[in-house]
Amino acid sequence: MLLDPDAENDVAYELCQIVGRAILPYSRGEDDRDGAGTAFFFRTGSGEYLLTADALTGATLGELGLRGSVTEPAGVAPDSVAVAGGATGWVCQPGSGVAILPTTGLHRQARDGGWAWRTQPVADVIAADGDVIGRIDATPGSAFVLAHGVREDGSRPLEVAIERVVRADDEVRITTTLPAGYVGAPVFGVQADADGALTLHCLGLVLPGTDGGHQVATFDEIRAALPPAGAGTD
Repeated sequence: MLLDPDAENDVAYELCQIVGRAILPYSRGEDDRDGAGTAFFFRTGSGEYLLTADALTGATLGELGLRGSVTEPAGVAPDSVAVAGGATGWVCQPGSGVAILPTTGLHRQARDGGWAWRTQPVADVIAADGDVIGRIDATPGSAFVLAHGVREDGSRPLEVAIERVVRADDEVRITTTLPAGYVGAPVFGVQADADGALTLHCLGLVLPGTDGGHQVATFDEIRAALPPAGAGTD
């Protein structure tokens, strides 16, 4: 569904309130803009995961940046935490483009350091199912990408890009090239339900750019790639 500009701005603001603390900057640990992306927390009824694009992960350690608002108590957590690559870290399903990390280790790392996570994970209830994804067609709809971009000074602020999403060649795609740091970020859209009310959905996450846009790894595929047992916060 394509919203008018005022409604788009309202949705963008609301998203920052309800899931802003789910979104964190992620980096392969390399000193280049291509290695910078975004990761986000996703919670199902059986567990919690960190999600990003597998193009950002590999066999070496990555770095997950922390903001003061996502940890407690104040001033205890470091500026970033290391995320293992290879067999002990991200789970990557070939062909999905998605990297998945159960968060047990992240919560243990926090406890060992005397702090705790204070996040707003994207909830399973707003993650799009196959029916929602199937309703996306060639007509452009409003899309909202929450990401940590990369500024010229190297800073990584939380940003919202209001874009367009379509189905093209049987792929769900963002129609423009996004700035550095946006790969791995969650993509949200709005559809009308049977009563005409607007419903917000997380459609999936941004994959690396191709052909002037970005494919979206959709949540129906992401769910199928999740490890069988999620991780809790205990």
